[in-house]
Amino acid sequence: MVTGAARGIGRAVVERLRADGWTVVALDRLGRDAGAFDATDATDVAGAPDGFDALGGSDGVIACDMADPDAIARVAAAVGPVDLLVNNAGIWRFGHLEDVPVADIDDVLAVNLRGPLLAMQAFVRPMLERGRGAIVNVVSSAAAQVNTGVGIYAASKAGLLALTRQAALEWGPRGIRVNAVGPGLVPTEGTAAVYDDPEVRRVRAGAVPLRRLGTPADVAEVVAFLGSERAAYVSGQVLYVDGGLTQSLMTLLPRPPGTAGPSAE
Repeated sequence: MVTGAARGIGRAVVERLRADGWTVVALDRLGRDAGAFDATDATDVAGAPDGFDALGGSDGVIACDMADPDAIARVAAAVGPVDLLVNNAGIWRFGHLEDVPVADIDDVLAVNLRGPLLAMQAFVRPMLERGRGAIVNVVSSAAAQVNTGVGIYAASKAGLLALTRQAALEWGPRGIRVNAVGPGLVPTEGTAAVYDDPEVRRVRAGAVPLRRLGTPADVAEVVAFLGSERAAYVSGQVLYVDGGLTQSLMTLLPRPPGTAGPSAE
C-alpha cells in the first residue's frame, strides 16, 4: 500500500516495488491517473475499472484523501491485509509562523501526521495478527534541518519521525518493523515552482555534498530496501536520502582565507 502515489516520489515507489514483484495498491487524493476511481464504496476496489488489475495494477490509483478517516477505513476494509505500508502522502502550506492560518495548520497536520497514524492503525492490525509486516514513513530532511518560511511543515514531519520511532518500539515485539525515509532536495511535480528556475537548481545542487539534486528514484530505492527482507533487522531508523545535505551545514559557512576545509562553491 503506497499513499500519495500518483506522481513524484510516490509514483517512483510504486514503480520500484512493482519491479520487485510486489502487488501494489496505490492511493492518492487526486486520483490523477486513467482508471482511477473514488473509493466511496468498498465494493469499488473489487470492481475496479479496466486497466486497474490486481488492486492497483498498471496505471490505476484509488482516490483516497488521507485526511479523511472514513476513506482510509473503507480502503483498509476493502483491501484487507498488506505486507508493507508506505506513508508517502504529504502537503505543505508555506508561510511564516506568525502568519500561519488555523486552517493551514489543520490541513498540514491532518495529512502529514494524523493521516499516517490512521493508516498505520488501519493496516497494522492484520499485521499484528500475523506477526509480520513493515511500515515505511516518508518524512523529510526538514525533520532534521528546519528552514524559515515553511510554516509547520517541518514540525509535521518531525512529528511523523517521532511517531515512527514510537511505533517501532511498540510493535517491534510483535514482528512489525517501522522505519522512515527522509528525502532531501528532490525536484518533483509538487516542487516545480522552486526548481523551474535554473539558477536555483544550480545553487541548490552546489550545496549538496554529492553536488546533485536527488530524484524520486533515489528515494524509491531506499523505500524498497526498508520494505524488504533485506532490512529484516532494521527498525526504528530514519535514513536521509539527501546526498549528505543534513551533514553539510558547516561547509556552507564562510572560513578565513588559507584555512583548510571544503567549500560548497
